[in-house]
Amino acid sequence: MPTPPPPDTPASPEVAEIERAFTRITYLGTRARRHDRLRALAEVPLDRAAVALLRQIADAEPLRPGELAQRLGVEASHVTRTVPQLEKAGYVSRVPDPDDRRAQRIRLTEEGRRAIDRIREAGARGMQSALAHWSPEDLRQLATLFHRMADDFVAYAADEEPEPRVTA
Repeated sequence: MPTPPPPDTPASPEVAEIERAFTRITYLGTRARRHDRLRALAEVPLDRAAVALLRQIADAEPLRPGELAQRLGVEASHVTRTVPQLEKAGYVSRVPDPDDRRAQRIRLTEEGRRAIDRIREAGARGMQSALAHWSPEDLRQLATLFHRMADDFVAYAADEEPEPRVTA
């Protein structure tokens, strides 16, 4: 990965345009009205925070609650409040951590897998409608570049994380 420029270096015009487009997409994707529509289509009665948590678990399960919080960029208390709700609804369960039997990991149940599949399918259908006039090649290229960007964002975020303090 190339060395990033110093923090006070202005962004290139291309990066500034990407940031503007990304902000628009993020805003549209996180609106409450969109979530309510997606929730109704998928028939999954969960709030946005719970759906975000389910998506993360589905992509990299099973994870410790702290790992989930880090991946979502939220405080651990957010995860510890949401997991019991998902557990009670039958979407997730806790399993022992094979690396540390005192710790637990969170995994999807079959019902949780079905719910996230319905959510993703409803979201993909909406996206398919919005991008219906795009060629398959353009869609492949966009998917490749989006995944590349997401991977770079994750790597950058990991580099920004402060080292944990060790106390005696």
